[in-house]
Amino acid sequence: MQTIRNVAIIAHVDHGKTTLVDEMLKAGKLFREHQQVGELIMDSNDLEKERGITILSKNASMVWNDHKINIIDTPGHSDFGGEVERVLNMADGVLLLVDAFEGPMPQTRFVLQKALGLGLKPIVVINKVDKPNCRPEEVQEMVFDLMFNLEANEDQLDFLTVYGSARDGWMSTDWKQQTNDISAVMDAIVEHIPVPEERKGTPQMLITSLEYSPYVGRIAIGRMHRGSLKTGQEVAVVSRDGAVKKTRIKELNVFDGLGRTQTDVIPNGELGAIIGLEAFDIGDSICDAENPEPLDPIAIDEPTMSMLFTINNSPFFGKDGKYVTSRHIKDRLDKELERNLALRVEETGSADAWNVYGRGVLHLSVLIETMRREGYELQVGQPRVIIKEIAGEKHEPVEELTIDLPDEYSGRAIEMVTQRKGELLSMERKGERVVLEFNIPSRGIIGMRNNLLTATAGEAIMAHRFVEFQPWKGEINKRQNGSLIAMESGKAIAYALDKLQDRGKFFVHPMEEIYLGQVIGENSRDGDLTVNVTKEKKLTNMRTSGSDEKTKLVPPIIFSLEEALEYIQGDEYVEVTPKHIRLRKILLQEHERKRLAKNG
Repeated sequence: MQTIRNVAIIAHVDHGKTTLVDEMLKAGKLFREHQQVGELIMDSNDLEKERGITILSKNASMVWNDHKINIIDTPGHSDFGGEVERVLNMADGVLLLVDAFEGPMPQTRFVLQKALGLGLKPIVVINKVDKPNCRPEEVQEMVFDLMFNLEANEDQLDFLTVYGSARDGWMSTDWKQQTNDISAVMDAIVEHIPVPEERKGTPQMLITSLEYSPYVGRIAIGRMHRGSLKTGQEVAVVSRDGAVKKTRIKELNVFDGLGRTQTDVIPNGELGAIIGLEAFDIGDSICDAENPEPLDPIAIDEPTMSMLFTINNSPFFGKDGKYVTSRHIKDRLDKELERNLALRVEETGSADAWNVYGRGVLHLSVLIETMRREGYELQVGQPRVIIKEIAGEKHEPVEELTIDLPDEYSGRAIEMVTQRKGELLSMERKGERVVLEFNIPSRGIIGMRNNLLTATAGEAIMAHRFVEFQPWKGEINKRQNGSLIAMESGKAIAYALDKLQDRGKFFVHPMEEIYLGQVIGENSRDGDLTVNVTKEKKLTNMRTSGSDEKTKLVPPIIFSLEEALEYIQGDEYVEVTPKHIRLRKILLQEHERKRLAKNG
C-alpha cells in the first residue's frame, strides 16, 4: 500500500500535459537507451495526433524510488469534460499544469473545480517558464486566488509549486534555478500526493473506464475502493438503477508502463482492469457476490448542444462509405454511448434520424469524424443549443468566453461578441496583447470562431466553458449572406465558375462532381441564389483573339468539419462521407423550397 500513488494530470488545452507525461515516462526508465521515442506518446489515436489535443484520457504507470506511480492523462478541452469527470474518481491527487505566461484559463478553472470538489490534493506545476515575458510568480498567485474562489479547503490551499519547462525536460522548485531533469515533480508526487486510504472489508470498485479488445470483449477499468479482487472470484455487478448481476472474473490486469500486465490480485487503492465480466456500463459497481454494497455512480454534467444525425440520402449516397443504412448508424451510436458518458441519443419521429446531445460542437464533431474514418456515411443538421423551461421561463446555456488577441483588434472583437448578446466582464493587458472575458449565450459562439479569426488576421485565441442556464437573451443575428445552390447535377466547369465569380465565393473545385441542390458557395448578398456551374463554353467556328483567354479562378473555400457545422443554416445539412464533406439544402428541388417558404 505504501508504494502506490494515483495522480491525474489536469490543465487547460495546450498547456503541456501530454508533454510532461512524456518526460515522466522517460524518467521512469520505460524505454531502452537506444529506443527511438516520439513526442506526445499518450496521444495515440490518429485524430489526437492530427489535432494535437488529447481527446480520450489514458493510463500509464512507472516506478520511481520504489514507489509505483499511476498517471492518468486527461483532456484539457471542456467539450471532453465527461472524460475528466469520470477519471478523476481514480486519483488521490492532481498535477495542475498552468502556462507561465497565460496563467489560469477557463478550462483550468473547469477541471480544477471538479478535482477540488472530489477532495483531491493538488500540486501546481507552472510550465513553459522559458517563454519570453513569462511571469511565474504572478501566475502562482493567480492559481492561489482561483483555488480560494473555488472554495478549496486549507489542506488543498497549502499546495507545493514546481516550475520548469516540460518541453526542455527540466523542473525545479525555484524557477530561476534550471536543473537537468524532472525529478522535482516525481519527488513532489511521492511526497505530497496522499497514499490511497487502506479500507478493509468486502470488495468495492467503481467502473470509470471501458476498453474493448476483439479477443476478450469489453474490459472494465477502475480503482479498488475497498478490499481486493482475485482471479476467478465470483462478484456482483450493480448497475445505476440498482439491478444486480452475478458474474465471475476471468482475468485481472494492472497498469505497467504504457500497457497492462496480468496479476492474480488487485489490492486496495490500485488501478486495475477486469476481463470476463458480462453486461456492465461506466458508473456500475463491482461488489461482493453475497452482500453487495454499491458505490455512488459518477455524476456527469448535462449536455448543452444537440444535432440531428440522419442517413445520407443525397444523390451521391453509398459511393464512398461501407456503412450507409439507418441500422448501421443506430448500432454505432449505441456503441458510442457505452463509453462516451457526456453523450445522449434520442429517437425522433423518423426511423432514419436521431437527436444526438453533447457538450459542444467539438465534442460532437470528433464523434462524426471518427465515424467517417470508420467508413460511415451520414448527414448532420445545424447545431442547436438545449433550451430548458425553468419556472415557466425559457432558459438557455451561457458560457464564459475568453479571447486573447493583439490590442489593435480588441474593438472589433468586442463589437462582434456584443452583437451576439455577449457582455464584457473584464479586459486585461498582457504585454502587447489583451485578454477579454465575456458571458455569452452558447448560441452566439456557434459560427463565431471563423469570423473572429478573419477579423483579427488569424491572431485571436478563443476558449470557452459552460457556466449555467440563464433566461433567454432574445434573437441573435446569424449569417448575413445567403447560399449559392447548384441548379443542375454534373461537373463544375471552370468557364462557368469564372463567369459567376462576382456572385460570391465558391466551395467547389473545377471538374468536381456536384448535384442539384448542393450548396456550392456563399452569395455575396443575403438570400439564396440558384446558379448553373455545369454550363460549358460553346465553341464557334470563328475564333477571335479574345475568345480563348485563360480563366483565373479564386481558390475555393474548403471547410473542416467543425467549420462546416458552424457555417450551415437551419435548412441545410452537412453530408459527411469517408472522402467528402459537402453542404446541401435539406430540400434539393427549388420549387419545394419555395413552397415551404410560402407556407412559412
